[in-house]
Amino acid sequence: WYFVVISDRQTLSEIPKHHEYSGMLRQASCAIAVCGDLELDDGRGFWVQDCSAATENTLLAAHANGLGAVWLGVYPIERRVAGIKSLLGLPENIVPLSLVSLGYPAERRLHTNRYDAARVRYDHW
Repeated sequence: WYFVVISDRQTLSEIPKHHEYSGMLRQASCAIAVCGDLELDDGRGFWVQDCSAATENTLLAAHANGLGAVWLGVYPIERRVAGIKSLLGLPENIVPLSLVSLGYPAERRLHTNRYDAARVRYDHW
């Protein structure tokens, strides 16, 4: 994985043109693009898992430090991938998996419990 830290206001304001759910970036302190390197992946596709773990770890670190963070999926939506690659000037072999919006939250939302016991299986389906 590679990370591109985005703090330029112009760039943060341009991202929503390529990602329809990223409007919060217009006010965010910064964003981090989490990217995979296809040349290091050996064609097996594990870059997606590696970058997903890196994204989740970034979210956990942000939360632990009192920051608000939002995971914005980029890959595999081709128009998002192409737009972010162009905007950030990414090389051909580098693919943006996600963007993480970072900043101090403007609002506090109540925790939503999404756990569903009916989706847990033990020992077999």
